[in-house]
Amino acid sequence: MLTIIFSVLGGLGIFLLGMVIMTEGLKALAGDYMRSVIVQFTRNPSSGAVTGALTTAVLQSSSATTVAAVGFVGAGLLSFSESLGIIFGANIGTTITGWLVVLLGFKLNLADIMMPVILLGTLLKLFADKRLAKIGLALAGFGLIFVGISVMQDAMSSLQGVLTPDTFPEDSLVGRFKLFFLGMIITVVTQSSSAGVAIALTALFTGAINFEQAAAVVIGMDVGTTSTAALATIGGNVSSRRTGLSHVIYNLMTGAGAMLLLSPYIFIWQTISPGSIYNNAELALVAFHTTFNLMGVLLVLPISGHFSDFIKRVIPEKESVYTSALDKSLLKDNGMAITALKISVHHEMIALLSRLNFLLGNSSNGSKYDLAELQQALNKTHDFADHIQIKDEKESYRLQLLSFIHVLDHMQRLHERLDEDADRAETALLLNILDEPRKKLGQLISMIIENSAVEIESDTLNFSDDLLMYINEKAEFLRDQTMAQIAASEISVIEANRHLEAIRWLRRVSIHVHKIMHHLNNSQKDVNYAD
Repeated sequence: MLTIIFSVLGGLGIFLLGMVIMTEGLKALAGDYMRSVIVQFTRNPSSGAVTGALTTAVLQSSSATTVAAVGFVGAGLLSFSESLGIIFGANIGTTITGWLVVLLGFKLNLADIMMPVILLGTLLKLFADKRLAKIGLALAGFGLIFVGISVMQDAMSSLQGVLTPDTFPEDSLVGRFKLFFLGMIITVVTQSSSAGVAIALTALFTGAINFEQAAAVVIGMDVGTTSTAALATIGGNVSSRRTGLSHVIYNLMTGAGAMLLLSPYIFIWQTISPGSIYNNAELALVAFHTTFNLMGVLLVLPISGHFSDFIKRVIPEKESVYTSALDKSLLKDNGMAITALKISVHHEMIALLSRLNFLLGNSSNGSKYDLAELQQALNKTHDFADHIQIKDEKESYRLQLLSFIHVLDHMQRLHERLDEDADRAETALLLNILDEPRKKLGQLISMIIENSAVEIESDTLNFSDDLLMYINEKAEFLRDQTMAQIAASEISVIEANRHLEAIRWLRRVSIHVHKIMHHLNNSQKDVNYAD
C-alpha cells in the first residue's frame, strides 16, 4: 500500500515537473510575443478575456498571464478594468490541461512514445542553439507530463477495489462541500490546479471516485488557486493587491455558481443520453470544468465596470505615481520588470525636467515638483533595478537594464544639481549673457515633455547633440569673457565667481540631460538587439 502511495506521489511529481519545465520553455520561446499580444489586442474586458484565455492556453501558466496583466496595469499600458478580462480569461485557459490529459493521456496513452521525445528535447536543450534549446525544453516538459500521468494511472489502478467512491463522502449537499474543501486543500498543497485536475481525472479514470465526487473536487481546486494569488499580493503594490483580490472574489463567485450548476449539468446529460455521462466520465468532467469557467466569464463581463469600481474602493490608490509600477513580484519575469522600470524612469525624468524648466524660468512646461519625493522615488527605482537578475536571459534585457542604470545615475546627479545649486540656478536665470543657451535648453526640455512618450524621437536627440556642442562652446567663450572683465576691473572677483559657477551649472545640467537622452535612446535600440 505504501509503495502504491509513493508511486502516485512520484507520478504527481513527474507531472508537476513536466508542467514547470514546459511552461519555462514556452515562456522563453513565446513569452515576449504573448505579452505584446496582450497589449495589442486588449481593448476592453471582453477582448482581454479572449487574450487571457489564449495566452494561458499557450503558456500553460495562468500565473504568467496574471503577472503580465499586473505589470501592464502598473505601467499604465492597460486599465485595471481591461486587466480584469485577462484575469477572468486565464481561468478558461487553464482548463486546456484537462483536455490534454483526457484526449492524449488517457485516450492515446502516449507515455511510451514520449520517452524518445524527452530524450530529443533534452539533447536540444544541451547542444542546440538558443531557439532550438527553448523548443527542446518545452518538448521535454511536454513528454514528462504524460509519463507522470501514466505513472499515476498505473499506481491508482492497483487500488481498484481498495479505493472506491464509498471511501469518500457520498453525493449529498454536505458531501459535495466536503469534497469541495478537499479539492481546495489539494491545490493549496500542490500550488497547481492543473496537477489537482490531473489527480481527479486519474482517480475518476481508475474508478476510485465517481463523476459527482470528481466534479466537486475540481470546483474546490479552482477556488484553491486563489491562495497563490492571495499570497502573491503580500507586500505587492496596489495593482497586484487589486488583482489578487479580484482573483479571489471572482473564483469564489464562479465556484458557487459551479456548485449550483452541477446537478442541472448531470440532468441535461442524462436527459439527452442516459448513462453516457458515466460512460464518458473523464470527458464530461473536463467539459464541466470548461463550461462553468466559461459561464463565469460570460456572466461577469457585463458588470466588469462595477466589479472594477468595487475593487478600487476596497483597495484605493495610495502609492506614488513615480513608482506605482514597481511591484517586486514582477522581478520573476525580466521582461515585465524592465517594462516597469522603464515606466518609472519616464515618470521621474519628466518630473525632473519640469523642475529644471521651472528653474530656467519656463513656466509653460515647468513645474515645482517636490524634490524630496522625487529623491525617494529615484532611490526606490534604483533599488528595484538592483534586484533585476539577468543571467541566461536574452542579451537585450541585459543591455536595456544597463542603459536604464546609466539613466538613473544621471537623473540622480541632475537631482543633486536641482536640489543643492539653487543659488547658481538663480544667477543663471538673471544673467543676460546666458539668455540664449538657457532658452535653447528650455526648448529641448519642452520638446521632451510635450512628446510625453517613453521613446526619444530622432529630432529631439539631434537637437540635444547640437545644443550640448553649442553650450560647451558658449561656456568657454563666457569663461574667457568673464576673466577679461576681471582683468579690466569691470567686475569683482566675487561676482565673477558667481557668474562662472552659474555657467558651469548650466553646462553640467545640459550634459546630464544630454546623457539621459542618449542612454534612453540606447535602451530603445536594445529592444531589437539580435541574440
